[in-house]
Amino acid sequence: MGCSSCSTGKDGQPRGCKNNGTCGSDGCNKLTVFDWLSNMALPNGQKPFDCVEVRFKNSRKEFFRNVDNIPLSIGDIVATQAKSGHDVGIVTLVGELVKVQMKRKKVSADDKTIPKIYRKASQRDIDIWQKSRSKEAEVQKRSREIAISLKLQMKLSDVEFQGDGSKATFYYTAEERVDFRQLIKDMAKAFGIRIEMRQIGYRQEAQRLGGIGSCGRELCCSTWLTDFRSVSTSSARYQQLALNPQKLAGQCGKLKCCLNYELDMYLEALKDFPPQDCKLQTKKGVAFCQKADIFKQTLWFSYRDDPATWHALDKDHVLEILEMNKKGEKIDSLEEYAQDNVSEEKMAFENVVGQDSLTRFDRPKKKKRHKKRRKNKRKASPNAQ
Repeated sequence: MGCSSCSTGKDGQPRGCKNNGTCGSDGCNKLTVFDWLSNMALPNGQKPFDCVEVRFKNSRKEFFRNVDNIPLSIGDIVATQAKSGHDVGIVTLVGELVKVQMKRKKVSADDKTIPKIYRKASQRDIDIWQKSRSKEAEVQKRSREIAISLKLQMKLSDVEFQGDGSKATFYYTAEERVDFRQLIKDMAKAFGIRIEMRQIGYRQEAQRLGGIGSCGRELCCSTWLTDFRSVSTSSARYQQLALNPQKLAGQCGKLKCCLNYELDMYLEALKDFPPQDCKLQTKKGVAFCQKADIFKQTLWFSYRDDPATWHALDKDHVLEILEMNKKGEKIDSLEEYAQDNVSEEKMAFENVVGQDSLTRFDRPKKKKRHKKRRKNKRKASPNAQ
């Protein structure tokens, strides 16, 4: 979902909003919530909800109370209350949907400790805010050098300056507990600001930094995924995926969140399937299940004495055989119930757009013919000796 300022220009090139990833209409920001109640008027006598949602750097969002009833809309830059001084952020949601978001994130609307919005940001506030943001890369580089010199087992992944430039929050990841008291002293002396250290997990680090996944799209955690559920290797086993850590792990080093997307469908389909460790008793011998395909409703079995030969059986036939085995009956062989091997027709792809053949590099080079042609030309030429 993009804003109107990101549309195509007259020359066909993308025009772009030129706000460095922060659109004024909040149409293509991270974790954006579409305000589908924006065109609906409130009932008579009902006051608008006095809390708004404000986004800061990357995907950090917080709720603030509009005590002075300042007319705010999505995309407004506001100065908000902080523990000391003020911060600057962008309004991402107003109205009744803020109440839904607060309930979803378990924030009480009657909580009196919710910070408030001071005012709409002035040009001076915006200049200080942008100046502080421009120093973050250099401060992060210098802080990493200080941490390495102190031999601390931690990774400083991101730095976020407060809107007034008086404080910086350093986000880090670490395997064990880290004593960073000396680090805070050295950084406060080097930068001349107040320092706050905040430890985050590896999934939260990937969410803040963002990136492109193996699917070719932006990371789910940095675009729309708001909660992190535990992902286990059993999710891959139920979907019959190869337990390859390099393919199953995301950029955070943990199992990919998308392994849970289709898990419920697989679990529902496997309820009607025979167990993977089932055995079929036949007069020819015991058969073991080697593979199952829930989409084709097919299971493959092989005899104990001949494990290399697999026989494809329909799910209903397998359940029928299992019922017969429970009664003490045995079938003659798997070949009676095995599906016929149907050869699938290969699709022939035609060159409909005038492209070259995809196998053009597979053909051997014809160097010998060129040599023969050159020899024939030399012989046919009158100057040839």
